Amino acid sequence: MRQDRDSLGVVSIDDNALWGAQTQRAIANFRVSGIPIGHLPALVHALAKVKLAAARVNVAQGRLSREKAEPIVRASEEVIAGHHADQFPVDVLQGGAGTSSNMNMNEVLANRALQLLGYARGRHDIIHPNDHVNLCQSTNDVYPTAIRIALITQTAELRSALITLADEFSAKGTEFAGIEKLGRTQLQDAVPMTLGQEFTAFGNTLREDVLRLDEIPRLFAEVNLGGTAIGTGLLAPDTYRTAVIAELAGITGLPLVSSADLIESSWDTGAFVLFSGMLKRTATKLSKIANDLRLLSSGPRGGLGEIALPPMQPGSSIMPGKVNPVIPEMVNQIAFQVIGADITVTLAAEAGQLQLNAFEPVIVYNLMTALALLSGGAAALAKFCVSGIRANPAACKAHLDRSTAHITALVPEIGYARAVELAKEMLSADGVPSTA
Repeated sequence: MRQDRDSLGVVSIDDNALWGAQTQRAIANFRVSGIPIGHLPALVHALAKVKLAAARVNVAQGRLSREKAEPIVRASEEVIAGHHADQFPVDVLQGGAGTSSNMNMNEVLANRALQLLGYARGRHDIIHPNDHVNLCQSTNDVYPTAIRIALITQTAELRSALITLADEFSAKGTEFAGIEKLGRTQLQDAVPMTLGQEFTAFGNTLREDVLRLDEIPRLFAEVNLGGTAIGTGLLAPDTYRTAVIAELAGITGLPLVSSADLIESSWDTGAFVLFSGMLKRTATKLSKIANDLRLLSSGPRGGLGEIALPPMQPGSSIMPGKVNPVIPEMVNQIAFQVIGADITVTLAAEAGQLQLNAFEPVIVYNLMTALALLSGGAAALAKFCVSGIRANPAACKAHLDRSTAHITALVPEIGYARAVELAKEMLSADGVPSTA
């Protein structure tokens, strides 16, 4: 063990750890979810990119010596490359508006920089987490900026998964183009369509959400970096603010710009609420599609049975031969979770007070979890379900032939009233009680 010190006193820390006193206190204080921020690599890497940009600008502008800056830069680059992931143990649900996450990064980078220089960890007289790694920064501009970068990065994964899924549906749309079937509204017989049209529509609705996701870089590109504590820019010169955003844009490859009103952007979480609503929309669509796949494949003898999903695993411990639509069922549950996360994000955004929203940790956790779930769910649906779906043309034809669907096409010729009578006669002949 080694002894480290912060403003509250001395703390004992495992000597193998790169973190310091504030992180150690956070570990003790926030034992709730069991999920460390290290399990959100996009967020950790984004925080390190902010620190990298700040170090480069501070040395270029003469606020940080090259001897201190170079190891901080190297340590930041190591974290960005995926090293030291186990050194970020702070729980994702934390008080302090993200201060523990920011200080976890500051302490890790400071101690790793000291290692690179050949000094013992904790020699903060040489490199200090606050004075040097956090120079010209506050949690309140670093953390929100990192969240936005992380969300843009992780959204790219969801976009790719949705495109793959949409392509699978489109391929099935082409494959099933010649199979006529019964269209249904309110679960009742409606009018004829093709199975291909039904699957093509699934793909098209997902492509609409890809277009919405393409707007995310613009939505999150406006950052408050340089605003420090509440947006006034205290301790961050104007020259720093301009340069650090340009540097960070170069590091990330994103079109980052400074917020027009830094005080407003220090507490505004409206972009997160809007994005959460977009994810809820995608989740709702995926769940609706999953419902349709389950219904269309129901049976195989006592249901619609118009399609067959690929069998993934035995479906019962008691009923021989039963196979369940497990992949669509999983997608349904993912959607329920994402929809619930949207409520959490909304409540957290509403609960902000005065010049800061203290609840960004739960916002970022829910948004990044929702992104991961949707990405995994869409990928699994494409690979393990849609790609292996087979049509049952005989069932499609039988349902269509036994329905009153074709009678609608006669309305222009014989009138609505006569068409109703024909429908009643047809249903009566089959012994089906008429609801017309």
